[in-house]
Amino acid sequence: MQTFEFIAWDTFGNRHAGVKQAGSEDDVIASLRELNLTPVSIRTMVATDAPKTQTIRYKRVKSQDLATFCWQLSTMLDGGLGITTAIQTVATEMDNRYFEACLRHISSMLESGKPISECVKEYPKVFNTLSCAMIHAGERGGSMTQSLQRLAVYYENRDKLARKVKGAMAYPIFVVVFIVLIVIALMTFIIPRFQTMFDMMHGKLPAFTKGFMAVYHGIASNAVYIVVGLAAVVLSTVLYGKTKTGHLRLGRIALAVPLFGKLKLQAFVAVFCKTLGTLIASGVSVLDAFDILTNMTTNEVLRSGIRQTRERLTEGSSISVSMAASRFFPDVAVKMVQIGEQSGSLSSVLDKTSDYYERKVDAMISTLLGLMEPIMIISVGSIVLVVILAMYLPIFSMSANG
Repeated sequence: MQTFEFIAWDTFGNRHAGVKQAGSEDDVIASLRELNLTPVSIRTMVATDAPKTQTIRYKRVKSQDLATFCWQLSTMLDGGLGITTAIQTVATEMDNRYFEACLRHISSMLESGKPISECVKEYPKVFNTLSCAMIHAGERGGSMTQSLQRLAVYYENRDKLARKVKGAMAYPIFVVVFIVLIVIALMTFIIPRFQTMFDMMHGKLPAFTKGFMAVYHGIASNAVYIVVGLAAVVLSTVLYGKTKTGHLRLGRIALAVPLFGKLKLQAFVAVFCKTLGTLIASGVSVLDAFDILTNMTTNEVLRSGIRQTRERLTEGSSISVSMAASRFFPDVAVKMVQIGEQSGSLSSVLDKTSDYYERKVDAMISTLLGLMEPIMIISVGSIVLVVILAMYLPIFSMSANG
């Protein structure tokens, strides 16, 4: 068998390019004509060994790359192309060299007779447990095209909500950093200029200015200790979070923070419903789906809730009853799952539930941003006002006495 690179046109005038394995050029031409394609160019490709990913520097594969791979592969399989040839074709269009090498190696493993579900497991950094389970379910049920399409949609939507939540979480951090930079700028460039003038007044300063300068000198003289102390607190928190008890406790604190904790929980429920619906629609068993869902979050409180639900499922309870018994999932999510179970349309109901919680997350993020903007304006304005009053009160006092 030889590998041929081809260019062909369909009846609508669209260009198609790819690679095929065949015994001769005539076999390639016959295969293309069966697909209603008109060959334009056919070239024999020189056989090369599939590149080893170990020789290529690892680069994170983005969700968009995975979605593109799934869409293209499902389209080619639906068009009758062999899976080995289809993956080789997709690999040639990948900009990520590490992902390209992964696909070429997967293609070579497929040629040796290994099933694709086993091939993708060789690259856990690229294909997570969810994608491996969906590919295995599609392979086992003869619905690979549908599984790949669902996986493509999942990859396209997976990071949208995460980016929204991270953006909402980052805004307060930006506000705090901005305020700290303003304080540093004032203490470095503005206040020292007034210090010389205040020294000439021999301590005859208003009480407000004296108090402000005392705070300023306290911070300036202990700046090193303050920075070291803050660094120690951050480091201690990180190390404590790596312990089992600390990880659990910090997870509870994260969910208990006003507004932000609720935002994080609702975002998780949205992802939980979307993922569970996608897995069930692909033919993955419920117990396997909950095993996969356990690894979808790093928050130990959320993982514990999923594990408790799975334990009740193994005892024979329904999904809705198990979710309700864990006392973790919101009532709306439990009720919607119950409706899906009773109507026999659990997958579609879970998708609608996910959309509902995504809308709630969008509304909460809008509210949060609406609150943070005036808080930032008031905070910055208050700091500037305090500095101006402290710096100019002595001047006003001198003018009044004069």
